[in-house]
Amino acid sequence: MAVIFTASWLLLAGCKKESIKDPSSDSITILGESNGAASGSDQLMAALQARLDEGNAKFPGALEQIRQKSATLQANMHPEYRDMVSSVLNVAPTPCNSSTALRVWLSNERADWTSQMISVANSLDMFNLPGNYALYYENDPAIQYHGMNGEFTQSINKAYKDLRRFWNIPSSDIVLGAMHGNMLTDLDKIIRIYEGGYGLSAASAAFYANLVVSAMNTYPLFRNGNHPIFTFNAYAFNGFNSPGLVIPKKIIMGDGIMEGYAEIGFEDVAPQAILAHEYGHHIQYHLNLIPQVRNSETIRKIELMADAYAAYYLSHARGAAMQWKRVVQFLDVFFNIGDCSFNSNNHHGTPTQRMAAAEWAYSLANDAQKQGHILTVEEFTALFDAVLPELVIQ
Repeated sequence: MAVIFTASWLLLAGCKKESIKDPSSDSITILGESNGAASGSDQLMAALQARLDEGNAKFPGALEQIRQKSATLQANMHPEYRDMVSSVLNVAPTPCNSSTALRVWLSNERADWTSQMISVANSLDMFNLPGNYALYYENDPAIQYHGMNGEFTQSINKAYKDLRRFWNIPSSDIVLGAMHGNMLTDLDKIIRIYEGGYGLSAASAAFYANLVVSAMNTYPLFRNGNHPIFTFNAYAFNGFNSPGLVIPKKIIMGDGIMEGYAEIGFEDVAPQAILAHEYGHHIQYHLNLIPQVRNSETIRKIELMADAYAAYYLSHARGAAMQWKRVVQFLDVFFNIGDCSFNSNNHHGTPTQRMAAAEWAYSLANDAQKQGHILTVEEFTALFDAVLPELVIQ
């Protein structure tokens, strides 16, 4: 929403080999790369699993530490995106509609994965490493690009500039960053987040980082980290400052979530709409509206409010000025992606409630007597609070 390997080894003789210097020692780690043959890949993945077992013996508790720390960091991410990924991977069943266009697309993208691939990726937290790395280390706005090939950079940067002009909150200290799956091929970056973010020892961080890079080499189906499932998220973060660790305020946009919406026909609206929702959370941070007590009622309120902030900006003549019918088409998909955790403390509201919040915000902009006038965040929030009881009975 927005907190090492010391010996050389060979996975399989006869495969193409790549040497990567192990930063923790003077040795060289030899990583195998699959030649595309199914039997070779199976053998390579079996070797990876054996190395995981070796790691469990060599660094007891390290994988559990990765799991627990990642779960803590994932509190910053949107749970509906995470739940959709888990459902598509068949890790966690969900009562959500499984036939939505986005879910079908993502499911098809990973249809050729094996259960062994998913198991190894889960063990090494590969589905969360890009997002957690971006949380800690994507701090320089000057080098950010959006989309695997930068295809969303222009629309995201324009929308961010417009949002900062549109809403009356300080924003110069908010870093607009990106979540890229190709960091899963970068040994130094993986070691950095394992050690600095997850708290692993230098030895265990390098050991497991080598396995991540090896997994990327072993399976072309991982697409060198560029598979959208590794970056299928977006989030806002309010910053963190303590001795030894400073994380600025952030909005992080994942390549995968934007690619998914583009593939089902929403390239013209999805990046701006997702960004506007995350910017809405920074409005809430500024107004000190994020609840200390997190339950289904308080989280639903702030998520519906963020939907309303986004819809007001998207449809306002001095905002994105998008055609409302087009915005509604996107929101219908956006609100149906998978938040079915009705009894969860992270429940974002039903699709009907979320659409009602968006339509209310649109009407606020469309029916205003002064069409060029932009409500302040204080004025907008007061109006939203007054109408919230009507929205939640939808």
